[in-house]
Amino acid sequence: MTDTDVAPAVPAGLPKATSGSRRRAWIVTALLVVFMMINFADKSVLGLAAEQIREDLGLSASAFGLASSAFFLLFSICGATVGLLADRIRPKWLLLAMALLWSVAQAPLAVGGGLAVLIASRVLLGAAEGPAFPVAQQATLSWFPNHRRNLPGALIVLGITLGVLVAAPVLTWVIHHSGWRSAVAVVALAGVVWALLWIPLGGEGPYADTSDTGSADGTGKETVAGTGTDPAQRKTPYRRVLATRTWIGATAAYFGTYWVIAFALVWLPSYLQDGLGYSSAASTRLLMLFWGLSGVVVLGQAGLTGLLLRRGIASRWARGGVGGICLLIGAAACLALQSAPAGAATAVLLVAGFGLAGVMGSIAVTTVMELVPADRRGGALGIMNAVVTTAGLIAPTLIGRLVDTHGNGGYQHAILITGGLLLLGGIAAVTLIDPARDARLLSA
Repeated sequence: MTDTDVAPAVPAGLPKATSGSRRRAWIVTALLVVFMMINFADKSVLGLAAEQIREDLGLSASAFGLASSAFFLLFSICGATVGLLADRIRPKWLLLAMALLWSVAQAPLAVGGGLAVLIASRVLLGAAEGPAFPVAQQATLSWFPNHRRNLPGALIVLGITLGVLVAAPVLTWVIHHSGWRSAVAVVALAGVVWALLWIPLGGEGPYADTSDTGSADGTGKETVAGTGTDPAQRKTPYRRVLATRTWIGATAAYFGTYWVIAFALVWLPSYLQDGLGYSSAASTRLLMLFWGLSGVVVLGQAGLTGLLLRRGIASRWARGGVGGICLLIGAAACLALQSAPAGAATAVLLVAGFGLAGVMGSIAVTTVMELVPADRRGGALGIMNAVVTTAGLIAPTLIGRLVDTHGNGGYQHAILITGGLLLLGGIAAVTLIDPARDARLLSA
């Protein structure tokens, strides 16, 4: 075993965690889990109400796909811009501004309007939600040292799953009883309530200014940015961070995960009903099964990764290997779906293929947090998120055009594309991710 295959020792000499700070850490984490739940409830409204919206506004599949993709028009740009700002402005205030903008963006659509209002609302909502995930992760993980970040990082990703699991039955009920505009109003109000709680309870933790240099020098120490011994004092250029194989591998793998999320949010309900012939009730149950499996996988990954790191396995295997293998299994399931007999086998492969893909959300973030100096984390995470979320811009429109062109057969083409992306992402994770190696290169 080479020195790159040895995990850093448990960090020493860090800020001491008191019972009060630990309690505050978990309060902030819980709030940010709810933050991500609201974030993805906002995103899921269009998918859950797809048929009603298309009928109400007279939209074709391509037009609806375009409206869905409009959400991501400014999503990536704002994700990168605010990520860079997060290295200069306290994430607490950035997160508060985002939550309030979510509600403002959805208010006109809740009241009325046609396709133009729908697109404008989704563009503004996307701009406000683009930075949400990386900034939420940055704020959460600032309360924990590197070797303790897997669980809180996974919980933030779990917020995505919980948001959809809660939104699916609740918003479906609201849509059926009060209309889809009422569902938009419900999620807008949730953003306001969260902001009122975040003002007194939110904030950053004691590890916000520490760099994880243990992977680079073998000392196992984390140092405070700006001290004489911290490599971050030399202001590592972002271009050097983005050129590392670890950042590239994590980003490529995470792209596959986000493609699955965009597919699932916008088109999976329609695919289950129109493409596979499930009833609305059965489709909702399968959606909840898929998101539930995704949540279990994310938490299981966090436990396994943490165990491997504590036993001396390097992040190359504990994070990159675990995530890459899950993506490869998900790819195999998606590709096998084309020849599977209709019925239970199709449902199992679909749920497994999509459910396993969720692991890279937390793995990519904790990997980059380990790699990058403290004063470059916001930008590195924001730019990664900007690249990754272009999948949300491409997938809804592409799948809509495939459905318009090939009918229900278009969904089969979309599944093949998804399997191919997961395959490439899995290979990238297994072969490129190695934070220990690349941290040494950055500190040289």
